[in-house]
Amino acid sequence: MPNRKPGSRTVLGRPSPAERTFVVDALRTETVGGTVLLVSAAIALVWANTPLSGLYESVREAHFGIEAIGLNLSVAHWTSEGLLTIFFFVAGAELKRELLIGELRHPGAAVLPVVAAVSGMVAPALVYGLVATTQGGTWNGWAVPIATDIAFALGILAVIDTHLPSGLRAFLLTLAVIDDLGAIVVIAVFYTSTINLAALIGAVIGLGLFFHLHDRRRVHGWYWYLPLALVIWGLTYNSGVHATVAGVAMGLLLRVAPDGPNGRRPAEHIAHLIRPVSAGVAVPLFALFAAGVTVSGSTLAEIVSRPEPVGVTLGLVVGKTLGIFGGSYLAVRLTRARLARGLAWADVLAVAMLAGIGFTISLLIGELAYRDAEDVERIKGAVLLGSAIAAVLATILLKLRNRKYRQLDEAEDPGHNGVAT
Repeated sequence: MPNRKPGSRTVLGRPSPAERTFVVDALRTETVGGTVLLVSAAIALVWANTPLSGLYESVREAHFGIEAIGLNLSVAHWTSEGLLTIFFFVAGAELKRELLIGELRHPGAAVLPVVAAVSGMVAPALVYGLVATTQGGTWNGWAVPIATDIAFALGILAVIDTHLPSGLRAFLLTLAVIDDLGAIVVIAVFYTSTINLAALIGAVIGLGLFFHLHDRRRVHGWYWYLPLALVIWGLTYNSGVHATVAGVAMGLLLRVAPDGPNGRRPAEHIAHLIRPVSAGVAVPLFALFAAGVTVSGSTLAEIVSRPEPVGVTLGLVVGKTLGIFGGSYLAVRLTRARLARGLAWADVLAVAMLAGIGFTISLLIGELAYRDAEDVERIKGAVLLGSAIAAVLATILLKLRNRKYRQLDEAEDPGHNGVAT
C-alpha cells in the first residue's frame, strides 16, 4: 500500500456496499434509458429531415391544455417543462441522498466531485464566451454547454465492457447529480424574466404543505402527493419560474431518514420507482421533440462557422474536459484527497471527456437562451455535434483503459473473468 498523509481520504475508490447498490440500481435504469434516449434522438433527426418534416413540426407545435389556468401549451412545451420536471425530481432526490447519507456527506470525499462539477460548468461557459465574443458573437449561449447528460454517459460506460473500476462510475454519477443542481440553478436565476408573485407564493405554500405531509405527518399514499405535485407544478409554471424547478424542489424535500428501524428511505424508494419513468419515458419524449434539427449542407456550414454554435461545440468538447480534469487535479493536489490505488489520471480524463455529452439539458437551455427559430436550430445542431465528438473521443479512451484493466485482471488471475473493482 502506498503511504498516505494522516487523515487523507481516498477518492474514486471502491464504494461501500450501500453505495454500490445505489449506483448499480441507477446504472441499470439509466443505461436502458440512454438507449431509449438515443433511439428517440435518431427518430427525431430522421423525422425532421424527411418529407414528413411538416408533420413533425405540426405535432411539435400542436397545443392542448386548459387555457383558463394558463396551461394551454404546445407538445414541445409539455415535454420540456412538464415531463422534464420528472427528471429533475429524481435528480433532486438523488442529490438529497448524496448530501445526507452518500459520499457528499463527507467533506473530504465531496471535495473532488464538487470542485470537478463546478469547474466543469465554469470552464465550458468561459470557452464559449472566449470563442463567441472574439468572433463577433454574443454571450447568449454561455449556459448551453455547462450540463452533462448522465443517461447517454452511463449508456456509453455500459457498452465499453465490465473491467472499468466501479469507483469511476460512482464518480460520474455523483458528478452528474451536482451538475444537474447547477443547471437548474442557472435556469431558475438566468432564464426567469418576469415573476407572477401570487403564483410563486402559491407554489411555495404548496411546497410547504408537501413537506408537512411527507416529513412531519409521515402521510403515505401517492393519491395525496400526485394532485399536490400537479398544483405546485402549475403554479410554478404560471409564476414565470421554469416549471422544472418545482421538480427539483420536491425531490429535495423527500425524507432520507428510514421509516422505522428497518424501513425504507423514502427518497431512495420513491426515486427507485420514478426513475424508470424519467429515464424511459420523460427524457426520451423530450428528446423526440427537441432533437429534430434540419440537417443540410448550409446548416452544417453555419454550425461550424458562426461564433455561437462553434462556442457551444468547443465548450462541450474542450471546456468540459479541461474543467473537470483540471478541477479534479487541483482538488487532489491542494487537499488531502487522493486517487485510489490502481487508478490513473487517464481514467479521470476519460470521464471528463464523457461529461462533454450535454444532450438533454443543453437542448433545453438552448431553447431558453434563443428566441429566433433559426438560432435555436443552429444551437441544437451544435449541441448534437459537440456531444457526438465528446462521445467518440471518450469511447476511444475508455476502450483503451478498459483493455488495460482487462489485461491486469488476466495477469493477476488468468482464470478470472470477473469485474475489476
